[in-house]
Amino acid sequence: MQVKKVLTWGGIAFVAYFLLARPADAADAVRGAFDTMFNAADSLAQFVNNLA
Repeated sequence: MQVKKVLTWGGIAFVAYFLLARPADAADAVRGAFDTMFNAADSLAQFVNNLA
């Protein structure tokens, strides 16, 4: 339980540092994550359409 708490706070601290130290890189990372999600959703939609 204690390890999970430490890892959670460590992750939050890393994200906060990343946002403050390198905001352009952080924005690129978020943009990349959204692009990946949209591409996955598009691929799933194409798969479902090809089933019909």
